[in-house]
Amino acid sequence: MDLEPADTAVVVVDMQNGFCHPDGSLYAPGSETVIEPIADLVERAREADLQVIYTRDIHPPEQFDDAHYYDEFEQWGEHVLEGSWEADIVDELTVEEDDHVVEKHTYDAFYNTELEGWLNARGIDDLVLCGTLANVCVLHTGGSAGLRDFRPLMVEDCIGAIEDDHKAYAIDHADWLFGEVVDSDNLAFGDE
Repeated sequence: MDLEPADTAVVVVDMQNGFCHPDGSLYAPGSETVIEPIADLVERAREADLQVIYTRDIHPPEQFDDAHYYDEFEQWGEHVLEGSWEADIVDELTVEEDDHVVEKHTYDAFYNTELEGWLNARGIDDLVLCGTLANVCVLHTGGSAGLRDFRPLMVEDCIGAIEDDHKAYAIDHADWLFGEVVDSDNLAFGDE
């Protein structure tokens, strides 16, 4: 699959210490195992002049104090608190000056963020999605992208999960309903 660099961005979802490092409160080994393939994908994207976007799941400690129903701390416990080590992107993935970082407070990187407008202002239509967790933030961000008429490409070998069946569900659901599923080896960026 050959993608036009000017129209494409790689979106790295929530590759943070809280999820990917063994000392993280929501550590999933499947998230740690995709760090290297994601780093390779990001390097290829940069060499082809694609935009790289990182999302960071960040929660102020009081975020859910007045929640009527949506309360991630009830579901997962406190995690990736604002200003904490857990909220930082893992050391193996370097955020460069030209990268865009989206701070989000829910599973969906488009919800109450500037991401949609930022992409539209740059004429980006195709989103190469990788990161973690497959059936949570990656799935919700990909679905939200599709509903906004972006083309979500789910990079199967660069998506982490807690359980293999969680990932299988997310990939199958995305492929059936709103996106396309590819392996990183089957992606080409411009003249690459």
